[in-house]
Amino acid sequence: MANPENINQSLARTPLYQMGVELKAKFTSFGGWEMPIQYSSIIEEHHTVRNTAGMFDISHMGKFILQGQNLISQLEYLVPSDLSRLQPGQAQYTVLLNHQGGIVDDIIIYYQGTDSFDTQKVVIIVNAATTDKDRAWILAHLDPNTVEFQDLSRDKILIAVQGPTATNHLQSLVTEDLSAIKAFGHLETTIFGKYAFLARTGYTGEDGFEVMVDSSVGIDLWENLYNVGVIPCGLGCRDTLRLEAAMALYGQDIDDTITPLEAGLGWLVHLDTKGDFIGKKVLIQQKAQGVPRKLIGLQTEGRNIPRHGYPVLSSGQVVGEVTSGTLSLTLGYPIALAYVPSQLATVKQQLEVEIRGKAYPAVVVKRPFYRSKNRVTK
Repeated sequence: MANPENINQSLARTPLYQMGVELKAKFTSFGGWEMPIQYSSIIEEHHTVRNTAGMFDISHMGKFILQGQNLISQLEYLVPSDLSRLQPGQAQYTVLLNHQGGIVDDIIIYYQGTDSFDTQKVVIIVNAATTDKDRAWILAHLDPNTVEFQDLSRDKILIAVQGPTATNHLQSLVTEDLSAIKAFGHLETTIFGKYAFLARTGYTGEDGFEVMVDSSVGIDLWENLYNVGVIPCGLGCRDTLRLEAAMALYGQDIDDTITPLEAGLGWLVHLDTKGDFIGKKVLIQQKAQGVPRKLIGLQTEGRNIPRHGYPVLSSGQVVGEVTSGTLSLTLGYPIALAYVPSQLATVKQQLEVEIRGKAYPAVVVKRPFYRSKNRVTK
């Protein structure tokens, strides 16, 4: 059992917290929550997700349910992505933007369709640390007379089951054919006779699902998966996995001062197919003139691991900063994300990273660093 003296009572806890305590997980503060950073070891958990299946308690994520007429057209104003092309059962990874084109948060919008009363329904999953900010930002730009907003962030359990065998473990619990669900597809079903929302999404670069259920069902689901050999995993390996897949971490790789064009998220910006949206003028200008900086992938050698905040140099001069870095447990060498001037952001560009006062060679490489052969397509 965890030592009660080490428990920070000011942090929120998910309904699965006690399960982590019983499994002797090590906890850390993250986004205002007390979350497991590892159960066994980061290395073991990382390789488990790459090779079989692991499960993550991600109940700290923000969970919004929105219903209303003309809901999609209202949400269109908040994001640079064309939501009008979404079909029921499809989702869009996108970003909320401020008026300077900066990223308020990166989110996933799951479109569930329109009922007989022309009411549209979506599920929106947001980052834990930005839940309150996101809720206020979204509500400030929607018509309260036509949209119903529910914040279920504290009411629902969210479990990510990730890895090559993840789908097999979940298939035994539902009647629908999960193999027919494409990437970013989702469905409503039942698990143990109770409502469940399943989405073929994740933050590891592997195939898998994220499952949202009521607390009582979530605890039973966690125990069931554990009993059939799905390994509990913490935030430590979630970070190493997402970095190999070059997925951005909000507050570190992206924030409200960085535009999606600077962050390499230009594929989310659909300037030609949608109308006005917050930050559009800034993105049009950047598209025409080019961005001053870009997020790049870096590779170093040996055990010279770039970490968050380390300076990036060119010809001995500081030109940027590492945002995320680690030793890739899958590839066997150090990798990092960093912002540098656009003219230095080309693949094979030679740079350096300053580590403990000494400069070490680094080279710009393509992202993602690792692409799983197990991932399904849209």
